Amino acid sequence: MRVFVTGATGFIGSAIVRELVDAGHRVLGLARSDASAKSLAAVGAGVHRGSLDDLESLRSGAAAADGVIHTAYIHDFSKYKENCEIDRRAIEALGSALAGSDRSLIFTSVTALVEKGRVATEDMPVSNVSALPRASSEEVAGLAAMREVRVSVIRLPPSVHGDGDHGLVPFLINVAREKRVSACIGDGLNRWPAVHKLDAARLFRLALEKNAARAYYHGVADEGVTFRHLAEVIGRRLNIPVVTKSLDEASNHFGWFAPFAALDNPTSSERTRALLGWKPKEPGLISDLEHGRYFKA
Repeated sequence: MRVFVTGATGFIGSAIVRELVDAGHRVLGLARSDASAKSLAAVGAGVHRGSLDDLESLRSGAAAADGVIHTAYIHDFSKYKENCEIDRRAIEALGSALAGSDRSLIFTSVTALVEKGRVATEDMPVSNVSALPRASSEEVAGLAAMREVRVSVIRLPPSVHGDGDHGLVPFLINVAREKRVSACIGDGLNRWPAVHKLDAARLFRLALEKNAARAYYHGVADEGVTFRHLAEVIGRRLNIPVVTKSLDEASNHFGWFAPFAALDNPTSSERTRALLGWKPKEPGLISDLEHGRYFKA
């Protein structure tokens, strides 16, 4: 199958490209720079020049493919609403190129959109849509499904970990290193789901090959690691104390990261595993942290 992949040289996207190539698929990766083009060619993928805000490049890439995997996203939380809108327009453009074809559009969403405080399952809709800018991406994907596009939504957890991780956990470690304390909010019993990037990559391939319509999958291996457990591992590895912060203190300590530090988002992937035969086999988040690579200066 010829697959157009956005975010093809990113942390998750690069793992997906390798997974697809190894499985015998032909990959066409979106590249906005010479460096990205070179890295795609090095792993045997084709190169399609363009960017997320170049909607014509997205449409032409999708039109040339048997299926699309959309993982590109701008992780700049200072421009969160603007970046959510860019993502919405990108999905809309990709969907328009696939309309009426019964080809797959697989895109990335997040588990945190589902109702918090109880175990989220694949059949739960996004909660409080009007207050969550990123929820618009799932909405526009629903419209694409109405135009005979076989849409699959893969919700990923706040921690997708593994070699090369530059996301929320490394940020949390850097805060602890800078502040000389490892903190949690309140009792720290709020839970983060997690998945290793290689397990996530396999899930995207399986979803592509399944080619289901209007499918929702949860890319979750660890249903819920308590934030206190994370803080304790970080404290021990950095040889600093573990402390508790109130909600008021958290904003000053964590900055923009405070809502993530308070997030309680336990998430099940039981249905995903049953539907796709997906069996996560890489180390869990705590095991990955204990390996030590996250604490190299």
